[in-house]
Amino acid sequence: MPAGAAHAWGEAGRGAAGGVRGSWPLAAMTDYSEEQRNELEALESIYPDSFTVLSEKPTTFTITVTSEAGENDENVQTTLKFTYREKYPDETPLYEIVSQENLEDNDVTGIINLLEQQAEENLGMVMIFTLVSAVQEKLNEIVDQIKTRREEEKKQKEREAEEEEKQRFHGTPVTIENFLNWKAKFDAELLEIKRKKMKEEEQAGKNKLSGKQLFEMDHNLDTSDIQFLEEAGNSVEVDESLFQEMDDLELEDEEDDPDYNPVNLDSD
Repeated sequence: MPAGAAHAWGEAGRGAAGGVRGSWPLAAMTDYSEEQRNELEALESIYPDSFTVLSEKPTTFTITVTSEAGENDENVQTTLKFTYREKYPDETPLYEIVSQENLEDNDVTGIINLLEQQAEENLGMVMIFTLVSAVQEKLNEIVDQIKTRREEEKKQKEREAEEEEKQRFHGTPVTIENFLNWKAKFDAELLEIKRKKMKEEEQAGKNKLSGKQLFEMDHNLDTSDIQFLEEAGNSVEVDESLFQEMDDLELEDEEDDPDYNPVNLDSD
């Protein structure tokens, strides 16, 4: 706490008789207005940039509380609104959260519960500084929780990526259950393939024409082969080179054959 703020806080703690009252018990004081004015002066010195008076009757003011910077300079923030009751601090002040940044709904609920608890514990003593300090610590805890949560999320993503990488290389472990499931699926797919093949073969058989059906559809089929042979015969080319070596062949002359008998040829 700055020296000036500490001095203001100490002055705010002096009673009407000029004595310093440590934790400010008010057993002997009934001038609530004076006690409230002294606390306002102290708060204005402690929170010069975040303290704003909204009204004097009733005394209402706001204090903006910001956490310490977290990772990546992130922080959370809330603005608290306080209103003095007539007999404050023998009565708790009215308080509410009028704005916040980066807080979840459960965080806001937690801060309200914390203010209620601290107000009851400090009843009879000026308490705004105590309440604001408690909220400050709470915001710092929230920043730490955000950091921890993000680290856990990062680790979880890394574990999931690692597990996915393992699955890619090692596959799924075979168990009786998943093997039976796979086999049932495989058998069903195989059966479907066979059914499709049988259906295609059956359909192909129905569409295939017999020789008789082909002939009935085209009577020229019986003469087409003969016509083809005739046309080919008229244009047959002889390769004379095939016969150039005929003289080299050792063929026996029939007259040189001792069993040769021309009479027998005539009788044939």
